[in-house]
Amino acid sequence: MTTITRAMLSDAAARRTGLNRADTAAIGEAMFALMGEALMAGENVKLTAFGSLQVRSRAERLGRNPRTGTEHRIAPRQTVVFTPSAQLREALDRAGSASPARVGEPA
Repeated sequence: MTTITRAMLSDAAARRTGLNRADTAAIGEAMFALMGEALMAGENVKLTAFGSLQVRSRAERLGRNPRTGTEHRIAPRQTVVFTPSAQLREALDRAGSASPARVGEPA
């Protein structure tokens, strides 16, 4: 399994749209920045046909060191949760048996 990076996404977007890589990279960076700002403001981010991102609060809890067995307190925190859309889940189920398309390859 390969990790897809921002640079790979920018290159693929540039090839598919005909825009230059610098422009697609700038658009991608702006989108990620806007999504981050929205999440930090407590807003949900919905990407139609892909999924949604939302901030959830994690309560304080006790954790255990698996090696020593000692308990320690895990502080409460905020975390981002991704929920895939029904369309994405169905596409992933269909692709489970087929070979999925790679980023940058023709659709």
